[in-house]
Amino acid sequence: MNADLEAMHRGILAGDQKVVGEEVERALGAGIEPERILREGLIPAMRETGRLFEEGQYFLPEMLVAARAMKAALKVLEPLLSAARVEPIGTVVIGTVEGDLHDIGKNIVSMMLNGVGFAVRDLGADVKAERFVAAVREGGADIVAMSALLSTTMPNMKKTIDALRAAGLRERVKVLVGGAPLSAARAEEIGADGYSEDASKAARLASTWLAARGADDA
Repeated sequence: MNADLEAMHRGILAGDQKVVGEEVERALGAGIEPERILREGLIPAMRETGRLFEEGQYFLPEMLVAARAMKAALKVLEPLLSAARVEPIGTVVIGTVEGDLHDIGKNIVSMMLNGVGFAVRDLGADVKAERFVAAVREGGADIVAMSALLSTTMPNMKKTIDALRAAGLRERVKVLVGGAPLSAARAEEIGADGYSEDASKAARLASTWLAARGADDA
């Protein structure tokens, strides 16, 4: 790995926004293309963060600061990537379902998805089914990701899936759900395509879905 990208990689793992920002600027000044910085520097670092979390070497605070460092780097790179017409690997519409105001877990998932190359449209918390439907219709999403922390709001996940089906959009998207009251069995019961118990696994599952779709389209 290029020395500038290696330092950036270490900065992400340490959650050091200042170092990461400096290394992004240094890499750009050295003539490294924005897409290469993203694909070879930032995304591998976020994948490594996810691996460390799953192995119990990192915990939620470490994952959160790494994701924030990644987000700071993307703020610098996104205008350059757009100008160079570098396409994201896919688009995710994400939100906490209607009646639920908890958003910390959803925010971490959002940053992780962004970190592995997705364009993420974050609808926030207390999102009605109709807003999810409108976002899919308007934005051409590949995945709808929903979070719920309260068992009383979990039925609104099914309500949203049913609304996507009624709008003729269900077959367009994969539906990913997560949150304290959820399990793989409950996710299947409400008609979701997948369930994840943490942000790292959510990003990995979403990436797997897009890779499989790309293989099918080839």
